[in-house]
Amino acid sequence: MLKKRDLHEAPVLYELMSHPEVFPYVRHKASSTDEFYFVTKQTIEAEDRGELISRTILDEWEQPIGTINLFDVQDNKGFLATWIGKPYFGKGYNKIAKEAFFEELFFHLNIEAIFMKIRRTNQRSMKAALKIPYVSSANFSYPDIHAWVNRIEDVYDLFVITKEQYLFHYYGDQSQNEEALEA
Repeated sequence: MLKKRDLHEAPVLYELMSHPEVFPYVRHKASSTDEFYFVTKQTIEAEDRGELISRTILDEWEQPIGTINLFDVQDNKGFLATWIGKPYFGKGYNKIAKEAFFEELFFHLNIEAIFMKIRRTNQRSMKAALKIPYVSSANFSYPDIHAWVNRIEDVYDLFVITKEQYLFHYYGDQSQNEEALEA
């Protein structure tokens, strides 16, 4: 479902990214295939430096259909950005990709918190975020980060998924589970 980014997938991803229903919501835009190659190369190099984590989302035939990324990684926290090509909207790929990515981030890469800044006008992303049972609003719990993402213009709501929220959702309160086993 996910794989590390590589240059070979650039033409297919560029075509998917350039669709008018996708393009406005892509963080690193490109206006040509050549430019998308360059952006992809920069992304791979930034991951090698530990600045971000980027994966290609694949369909069941292992064809690239979008990307999922954790940008601005600092102090084991970062910002989630995901896009999927228009032909794959509404088919469940977003949820599957996020689950796989969160699993990798929390259990293999020691990420502690995933932030999502969502433009209030982006109803598709807002709906997707609110479907995640372990996401919470971060506008007030992380006021400094909320102010930072809205430093130019107040257009974003901030959400967070912490490792604790994720673990609690999937594994419950481990201390209660341990007490039950001891009884």
